Parts: sequence; C-alpha cells; structure tokens
Amino acid sequence: MAEIDQVLKTTEELVQIPSVTGSEGRIADMLEERLMRLKPHALVRESNSMLVAVHPIQQNKRTLMLLGHIDTVPEFDKNPVRRDGDRLYGLGSSDMKAGCALLLHMIETAKDTRCHYNMVGVLYAREEGPYVENELPLLHQAAPQWFELTDLAVCMEPTDNCIELGCAGTCHVEVKFTGKRAHSARPWQGDNAMHKAGPLLQRLARLKRQKHVLDGLTFYEVIHATTVASAGAKNVIPDNLTFNLNYRFAPGKDEAAVRRRLAEVIGNEATWEIVDYCPSGKVCRENPLLQELLQLADNPEIRAKQAWTDVGRLSELGVDAINWGPGATSQAHQKDEWVSIDAIQHALTVLEPWLFA
Repeated sequence: MAEIDQVLKTTEELVQIPSVTGSEGRIADMLEERLMRLKPHALVRESNSMLVAVHPIQQNKRTLMLLGHIDTVPEFDKNPVRRDGDRLYGLGSSDMKAGCALLLHMIETAKDTRCHYNMVGVLYAREEGPYVENELPLLHQAAPQWFELTDLAVCMEPTDNCIELGCAGTCHVEVKFTGKRAHSARPWQGDNAMHKAGPLLQRLARLKRQKHVLDGLTFYEVIHATTVASAGAKNVIPDNLTFNLNYRFAPGKDEAAVRRRLAEVIGNEATWEIVDYCPSGKVCRENPLLQELLQLADNPEIRAKQAWTDVGRLSELGVDAINWGPGATSQAHQKDEWVSIDAIQHALTVLEPWLFA
C-alpha cells in the first residue's frame, strides 16, 4: 500500500472512533495496542495519554518530539467519515486526527529506517478542555527525561502546512457586578447590576487590538466579553451580573503583566477573578531543527500563532516548540469538518526527507 494510502486509512480509523474530550479511553487503547506491536524502547501511558520512543537515545543525534492530541470537540451534527474529491470528512479530521495519523506513520517508519534524529511521539488527551485537565503534564511528570532531551517539539495542530511560531496566551476572567434587588415597577428601590456593567462593556467595545511584533511576526492582543449571566426574573431589578472576559495576550507577557492589564481595563467597577490561564508560547525562529525543516519544506509561509496551543505549555517547560500540521485552520471545530488529502500528501513529502535518511 502506498504511504499516502496508509496515512489516509489510519486517519479514517481514528476519525471513526469517537473521542470527545473526557471520553478518550477507546482510542487510547487502540493506539497503545498499535504502538506495542512495534516493541518500542519506551512506551509510557498515563490515563489516556502516551509517550513512545522506538529506539534508545543516541547521544550524537538531536531529539525531535512529535505531538498530537487525540480528543475532539463535541459533535455538532452528523458528519460521517467519507471521501469526496480532495476532502476526507469527519469530526476531528483536521483538528487533529490527520496530524495524529502522520505522527503514527512517522513513528512506525522509524522502527526500521535510519532517522536523522532521536524521535519521540506523544499522543495525549483532554487538550480541547480546560488547561488544568490537559493530560500532557501527566506524561511530563511520568517521563520528564524525554522532554528535557527534546531539541524541538512539533505540535501537529492544523496550520494548513504553514509554520506557526509561538502562540498567544489566553485567560478567562469572571467579572461580577453586584447591585440590589427590587420590583421592576419600583426600580428606584434597587440598584441595577446589569446597568452598572454598561460603562465597562462600552470601554471594551471601544478597545482596539494591540499589535505586538516579535521576531518579525505580528501578534494581536484582544480583550472581549464572551458570555453573560444574571439570575433573576423578568420583573425583578437584577442584583447580580457575571460575564466572562477572554484576554488573548502576546508571547513574553507573564501572569503578573496580564493581571496589571486586566486591572487597567476593569478598574474598580467590579470584582474579577482569573478562572483559566494558559501561558503564551515562545517564538523559536532560530532553532536549528526548525531551520532544517524550513529548507526542506521549500520555505513555507511562517506566521504567528494567534490562537493558543500546547506550544505555550512546552515553552514553560523550557522546550522549543512549533505548530505545523496538514489540517485546515478554517475547519477546526466546524460543523462539517474535513481535511485536504493533498495537504496530507504534502506534509508526508516534507516529513520523510526531514526525518529519514
């Protein structure tokens, strides 16, 4: 079977296994069984996540880590696995089971083919959920030596086969306004918490995106209200209003700086608390392995990762990491998700000469 056919077959197999965040047991068992057949030098499984190295570390080689998350967002509507022209359809096809299929193919190829690098594969669960529930830290805790040895990590997220460097950090902030309840026929007896939120919401609407240029790449900082909630009845002046603020911040900004910026924007009009915080990712343009990839990939487009990925988490661990994968960014979390077969083929033709002799 031609290599592209093998990768497509694996992609279809992975897509056919439901693996919504929190329900990755079945796909993890399938992957572990497949990797065990290689009789690898190391296979570490923690919960529904695993790290594999088919060969022992060779000291004269640098180490490359390929990563893919095996979970998907919930199903929006029926999207059966099928091929139609250049497209392979199915939930998770772009984000990111095509990338996981390529990762598997590279690890399996490495078993009997001379590699330019020491290769480590990571397939992990709960990436699409809250930061603190992500299982990548479980693998780091169980096998820290593999992360310490890594010279470059490739998160095979959907990037349209572009190289995306760094990643914007993100945090969710719970902002609360408090007032006094009253009958809506006599509002002067109360204090409308919903109306008190007006000035802040107006300021947010006027905020312009802030441009940050790092190593020639442009990141934009943005702060927006995304959800709102108020408990009460239609004929009651509300005494509470809570909304979620999502702040996307540029690489290089730590949590203390994030808190200072939030304090500037929110002021003393409300109480607030960061309920989910994901660190930004380092831009590692000068990494030697990345430079070799750029040469072999015929100088692909390089752009900033405006969204968040585990490049941010890896940066905190001191690991240089990039985003690069065959999935389409426009298809991530979409109702009728698909991945381009040509894009998978292109990624395959770049990966093989980069990794193997």
